[in-house]
Parts: sequence; C-alpha cells; structure tokens
Amino acid sequence: MAELSKTAASLRISGDDLDPDEVAQLLGRKPDLARRKGEIVQAASGERVSRTGIWSAKADHRTPGDLDLQVSELLAGTTDDLATWLRLADRYSVDVFCGFFMKDANEGLSISPQTLQTLGERGIALGLDIYAPNRAIED
Repeated sequence: MAELSKTAASLRISGDDLDPDEVAQLLGRKPDLARRKGEIVQAASGERVSRTGIWSAKADHRTPGDLDLQVSELLAGTTDDLATWLRLADRYSVDVFCGFFMKDANEGLSISPQTLQTLGERGIALGLDIYAPNRAIED
C-alpha cells in the first residue's frame, strides 16, 4: 500500500450556545476561525447567517500525509487538563476533521496508538473525508 498523498486537519468545536472567546480561554489557544450563532458571515455568494457557533484551529497540510503530526500541531498550546476537554466535549460537538487526499487507488496511513489515546482522553471524535483519485478505479 502506498503512502497517503496528502492530509488536511482541523480541530472543530461547535454548538448553538458556543462562545468562541470562552472556548479560547479554556483551551489556552486562539482559534483560526470563530463565530457565534446568528453572526453575519461574508461568503463568496454574499452574506449568510452562521447557523451555529464555532471555534476552529487548522493544522498545516502535510504531503505526504501525516495525521499524527497534525494532531500534535492542533493540540500544541492547549490545556492538558482532561476535565476541561471532557466538559467541552459534553457540552459541544468536538472533533478533529480530516481530509485524506489520494493520488492513486490504493493509499493509506496509520494513526499511532498515542494519537488515538490523546483524542479519546479528550473526548475528541475523528472525522474523515476521503478523496479518491479522479479516475475510474478497477476492481
């Protein structure tokens, strides 16, 4: 199996009553994106209203893919207090959302037990979008 071509990852915390400033204070890290529910958002198609609150941090894309490094990057500078993370996970939706980008039909990567444990201890779900190559894949 070939190495995964590219990975993208972001830490997302969302909820209708989310206050991005409170989340930033609890985590000890500023977000790359922050909105409150009902906030007006400028989009390419015009203005829209944010349907929910969000606090989000992005990791640098990795080529070849390296999700372990990206999770470390996302959690760097955040609190090590697991109780704080679990309170956030109980109150909001918390995940590391990943894009896996393939160039060939059979690529993959491994996620270390340490990374999985770190996410699990904090109540962080792992969400994956997997993008196949833009050509027909034969069985």
